[in-house]
Amino acid sequence: INIGRGRSVDESALVDALHSGQLAGAGLDVFSTEPLPPDSPLWELEGVILTPHHSGDTYTFYDDIVDVFRDNLDRFLSGRPLRNIIDKRKGYGAG
Repeated sequence: INIGRGRSVDESALVDALHSGQLAGAGLDVFSTEPLPPDSPLWELEGVILTPHHSGDTYTFYDDIVDVFRDNLDRFLSGRPLRNIIDKRKGYGAG
């Protein structure tokens, strides 16, 4: 199951392991390339569950992002460091 970062799974090795029977299945919410290309073999493999990058969606998701926005706006206006900054070299949040 991968709900973290698409690049944390070698998708070609995953496909090989699924084809060979080394793995019985996989659940994937993130992919190396998003959206998952139409020609990806993952679409057709038995035992693979694909979801549209929504594993982080929760009942309070929208309230939570508004809270972060408000906090960051307050931080920005007062010259303090922002929350949830993206480190583009790493490809994910820096904190």
